[in-house]
Parts: sequence; C-alpha cells; structure tokens
Amino acid sequence: MAQPDSVHRLYGVPHSLYTGIARCYLRTQGIEYVELPTSHPDFAGRIMPVIQRSIIPVLETTGGEVVQDSLDIIDHFERQGVRYSAYPQGLLQSVLGVIITYYGTQALLPHAMHYRWTYRDRQEGFLRDQFAAGIGPEMADKVMSRMNSYLPQLGVTDHTIPEIEASFEQLLETLNAHFAEHPYLFGGRPSLADYGLIGPMFAHLGRDPVPENLMKTRAPKVFRWVERMTAPGLDTPEFPDYGDDVLPSDAIPETLEPLLRQVADEIFPMLTDKLAFLDNLVAEHQPEDGQPVSAKPHQRYVGAVETAFRGVPVQAGVQPYLLYVLRKADEMLAESPAEEQARVREALTVRGLVEALPGDRGYTVDRRNHIEVWQRG
Repeated sequence: MAQPDSVHRLYGVPHSLYTGIARCYLRTQGIEYVELPTSHPDFAGRIMPVIQRSIIPVLETTGGEVVQDSLDIIDHFERQGVRYSAYPQGLLQSVLGVIITYYGTQALLPHAMHYRWTYRDRQEGFLRDQFAAGIGPEMADKVMSRMNSYLPQLGVTDHTIPEIEASFEQLLETLNAHFAEHPYLFGGRPSLADYGLIGPMFAHLGRDPVPENLMKTRAPKVFRWVERMTAPGLDTPEFPDYGDDVLPSDAIPETLEPLLRQVADEIFPMLTDKLAFLDNLVAEHQPEDGQPVSAKPHQRYVGAVETAFRGVPVQAGVQPYLLYVLRKADEMLAESPAEEQARVREALTVRGLVEALPGDRGYTVDRRNHIEVWQRG
C-alpha cells in the first residue's frame, strides 16, 4: 500500500496508448490528478514493488491505493460514482462498447505501431523528444529500439502494411462521417467505446506527425473528436443542443454501423484463432486458478498464431489480456434477464460480432495483485 497523498497520481507518459485512456477519463470526469513519468523516483521506489513490473498507466489514489490498467482505473471511479458514466444503461450499447474497446486496444495496435515505427525516419525528432522526456535521453534509444522490434509479433510486415494503411484510411472516413452528426460514439457523452478507441487514436495516430497529418487532412471531424476526448469535461460547442446522454432506448446510430462492419471484418479470423490458441494452451498445461498467465510478470505474449488480417496471411502474437477485456461483455450479459440477453445476441449476430463473446470456456483471465492470472471454473 502506497502512502496517502493530497491528489491522485497518474504514472504515465503522453505518448503511451493505455495512459491516454485513463487520462481522458480523468479529464472528462473532472477528477483532480497530477501526471508523473516513470522516471520519477517514486515509481521505482514505491510503485514497482507493488505492481511487480514496469508498466503504465498506474493510478495512486489519494488514499494510497494502487490501481494498474486503464480499464481498472475507469472501473475504480465508476464504483464511486461519476458525472458521465462510461457504461450506458442500454445493454447492447455497453456490450458493443466492450467489443469496440477490444478493437481499439488490441486490433488497432498494429496500426498504431506501424505508423509510429515504420515511418520513424520522418518523425525521429518528435519521437526521440517524447521518449526522452518520459524516461531520460540515455534510456530513450534502448526503449525506442525495443518498441520498434515489436512490429513482427504484431503482424506488421511488408505484406500486411498496405492493408493496415487501407484499414486506417477507411476508419478515418467512417468516423469522420459519424462525428459530423454525433459528438461521441453513442451520443452526447463518451462511453467505454470512446475510451477504448481513443488510446491508439490519440497517443500514436493523432499525435505522431505522419498519422496526425493524415487525420487532420483526411478526417478533421475525427481530429476534433480526439481534441474533445482530451479536453476537460464535455467539449462540444459544435453540438449546443445535443445533450449529455447517450442515445435513448439502447439505439445504435446509423452512422456507427459502418464502423461495426469494419470491426467485424478486421477482428476475425484473428480473434477466433487467438482464442483457439489459448484453449489449446490451457488444455495442454492445465494451469491452476490464480496461476500467472506467463512465466514472468512483464511478459504479455504467450505465443504466436498463424492467422489473417483482411485476407492477408500473417503471424500474430497472442496476449491473454484480450480475455480480460472481452470477459466484461460476458459478465454484462450474465447479469441481465434472459430476454435481454437474447435481444443483444441477435443484434450482435446480425452485425457479425457475436463470436467476439468468449463465452464459457472453462477458464478466463483475471487480475490479482496487479498480475494477469488464469481464472478456472
């Protein structure tokens, strides 16, 4: 347990995808905090011994509680009550929010890392400045080289790069049309879907020079949404009479349907293949309940799978964390009446997204003592 403080502390850096999710949430809710880099002595001295690895974001609350992971930070404050809840009352909106969060935090990782590192020569000065500001100039080279080396396990290759770029341009076009009519994905306030999507769309794609310029010139409404998400409160002067709630009756905006089609087109078959890999891994090793998902706390990948992205064969690394994200959708459904479950499953089936629900596989992934572990039964 850390020591109590007068203000929440968020350990992270501006160019971090997952820190951006937590930062946007805190700013939207008007929660007072100070952001500190991992080079701050308290991170190594007090935080890392608690979380057992060097990872961000980490929230240190005013009461001394340590919360690691952007989604856990959101849920920490949701339990306390906030002005603009990230979880709509509509079950379909909430479940789709989880799936879009998976899309943003997992399926868009190749896009984020491709545009950052494949175009490194065109944005070297900016990247070096950002990494040095967070961890110091001596460590910047090492970390940048390590990040650059992750591209193959993310499926970023000469064969997939054309599809990754086509995917990003399609996403910009789709979101630009949506944000011309709505301030956020499901209406008048950000939901979990917005927070899941803002991670890559701010930290990498809306901030690094090459993709940021593409976003500004091709999709100015998307860039404005990025600004809106990173501003305090609800920054919606373009929508003075819209209101601050999600659409009623669990409605899905018509302008959002192209995004949902793109999500379905791009997360499969990769998600299906990764789940099958995890099924086989658990069946072979039979981990006990509470056993860490990897041999070392800092290891996020447990193997690789032969799969495809937009029809192009690719090998991609498998993170058990994907189950930690998607299990939220199953939990929401399990807590709902049978007729509501049936309605939502039908809506997902129509949109080609029902297979994004992991379902009961005899195991899932939990987080205990700040480490991802297998949950059995």
